[in-house]
Amino acid sequence: MIIEILSYPFLVRALLVGLFVSLSASLLGVSLVLRRFSMIGDGLSHVGFGALGISALLSLQPMAVTIPVVVLSAFVLLRLSERSKGGDSSIALISSSALALGVVAVSVAGVNTDLNAFLFGSILSVSRTDGIIAAVISILTLFSYLAFYHRIYAVTFDPSFAKATGINTSLYTALLSLLTALTIVVGMRILGSLLISSLIIFPAAVAMKLRKTYLSVSVTAALEAVSAFLLGFFVSYGLSLPTGASIVIIHMVFYLLSSLWKSCQTRFRGHRGD
Repeated sequence: MIIEILSYPFLVRALLVGLFVSLSASLLGVSLVLRRFSMIGDGLSHVGFGALGISALLSLQPMAVTIPVVVLSAFVLLRLSERSKGGDSSIALISSSALALGVVAVSVAGVNTDLNAFLFGSILSVSRTDGIIAAVISILTLFSYLAFYHRIYAVTFDPSFAKATGINTSLYTALLSLLTALTIVVGMRILGSLLISSLIIFPAAVAMKLRKTYLSVSVTAALEAVSAFLLGFFVSYGLSLPTGASIVIIHMVFYLLSSLWKSCQTRFRGHRGD
């Protein structure tokens, strides 16, 4: 099956893009979840769908419209989450409005536009441009974590303290916003706007069940994301199932197994304490 998959260029592109996006989303997700910004991924994916709908209606290049709109929205949503107590409600309002706008735009655009491809993703829509963007995002994300590890760590856990020590927290928040927006735009091609946020949330959630330190959580999240993508990709191909949904289900299984493992560890330690 692997040899058969590698014989199709569009499947190879989808495989590479998925690996790059999964790696980037998992690392970014650790910081977003720890800073309680996990809802931003869902909000940006809905904004991305709205932008795709508008581009289809106006017959514009999808990436040319979606990337700037989602990047701008990422800055706005992160700023709302940081400065407003009602940040979550603001994100919900923006995301639901963007989703509704996208549905209307796609409907008006006509039957040639595949709504399911926008909502749930499509392997056939992955292009060389997606591959290049995904590779660049992955390299930038890895470079950011390796080069600025201690500063990202400080900004993630205590932005106020980091700012007091002279760290430009706005700069690193902007970098996080940019990388998250680009990751979601490219990832929507495979998982769709309704499922892409799972790549941000699930790996971090699983890793936090299994590890304690920031470094170990980041590494575990990356390994979980890559493993879940590969397993979901091959299962979907072998069983002729939707790729995005298959990948998310594998993430869900990993999360349930990690929760079970965590529960068993807690009970075992409790018995030892008795």
